[in-house]
Amino acid sequence: MRLMSPILLAGLAAAASAAAAATPIQPGYWESTNRLLSPVRTKSVEKRCITPADVAKFMSGPSNRHYTCTYPTRSFRAGKIVLKGSCVSKKGRKVAVAGTGSYSATAFSLNADIATEFAGLPIAGQASTEARRIADTCPPPEPPAEEAQPSS
Repeated sequence: MRLMSPILLAGLAAAASAAAAATPIQPGYWESTNRLLSPVRTKSVEKRCITPADVAKFMSGPSNRHYTCTYPTRSFRAGKIVLKGSCVSKKGRKVAVAGTGSYSATAFSLNADIATEFAGLPIAGQASTEARRIADTCPPPEPPAEEAQPSS
């Protein structure tokens, strides 16, 4: 279940599909607080740069590098979010996701019910994401760490 929070984290920077929303999220520097509320409580905070090119990707619904997700039910209209679909991990683990929330150009909130199986036992949980745009521009990327030089 600990991996479920990244499902919300990656895609919940989403706010709307271009066709369905009058006010999609604005590009900029965003901070999100992601919580897995049950069955185990976890919390993570992430800051990320969302460029104009990233907005459409995030607006398609939660997904990330760990899970591939599809949302047959996906609505971002009039400031309200409704999502229902499923995600599959690279190892084939399936997770059902159903969420509701609200959004604006500079903030969003989403609560989701998640369900999966572990060792053949059904496991249900709840997760949430609260995000807000904290700056118009993103900080410069950190320089890569220098490789250690062998001593002579």
